[in-house]
Amino acid sequence: MTIRIGTSEYDGTFYSQGGALKIILERQSELAPVELLESKSASTENAERLQADQIEFGFMASNWIGRAKNGEAPFARPIDLAMAAPMNAGPLFFVVRAESPIRSFSDLRARRVAVGPRTSGMVQHAHGIFGALGMSFSDFTPVYLDFAAGADALAAGDIDAQFQCPIPNAVMTDLAQRVGLRVLSYERDELERVMQAVPYYRRTVMRKGAIHGIDADVPQVAVVNVLVSHQRVPEATVCAAVEAIVASWDELGRINPLFRDMGELFQPLRSQGRAALEFGGVPLHPGALRAYRNAGLLS
Repeated sequence: MTIRIGTSEYDGTFYSQGGALKIILERQSELAPVELLESKSASTENAERLQADQIEFGFMASNWIGRAKNGEAPFARPIDLAMAAPMNAGPLFFVVRAESPIRSFSDLRARRVAVGPRTSGMVQHAHGIFGALGMSFSDFTPVYLDFAAGADALAAGDIDAQFQCPIPNAVMTDLAQRVGLRVLSYERDELERVMQAVPYYRRTVMRKGAIHGIDADVPQVAVVNVLVSHQRVPEATVCAAVEAIVASWDELGRINPLFRDMGELFQPLRSQGRAALEFGGVPLHPGALRAYRNAGLLS
């Protein structure tokens, strides 16, 4: 049996994380081979693929899981999902060229902002962030480009800002070498307003030197990205996959820095129980439950 994992576009973070996950999982004979499937719409497409039995696991941002479960837009019907494991909590941020006069979110009014493909999770994140700050897409010109195309447009001066996915990612690393960049900072209470309005965000800091152009620590919001399955995947398969992930989170962080500090995402299981990972009310897969109990993370 081939284990199929839905990821993202080739240059996206989910695809690069999928590559590291493939290395870990294929060491287990019952999980090999592993096939990575690209996706232009990442979270939403992966949910639909799970529903159609086209994949066994899919990367999703935690904000999409409850919407898929409940059949809320853009999903036409409820989708049967089951949580497997958290993958990372990465910053969501806006970049502008270093020489840009844009210094704040309010400065984005009447500007051209790349927000991701029209049906992507990034667009939903952008709506949530701007909504919390009292702005909407009518206040600027949204440009629906994927990460690589958006980076090219920013470098060429065709857009004024780009909404970017968690770093490190190949697109941002390359862009930062091509042009001078600056990460847009939140002013005063803006970060708190976003955190209060969007409960699935966490506070994080983009560290100085994380990419060329970040010359000081920059507080940002982070979204928890997760690996999701569905109830029809055998319990033994999900258990083996989750056990491999839990046993290898340090190594995953060495293979791909997006997984650094991954172990911290599992710790709330000890104090909050299974609810700690049941984002959007989506239950843990029975195989994941067994894996966490075997690892001593759940009683």
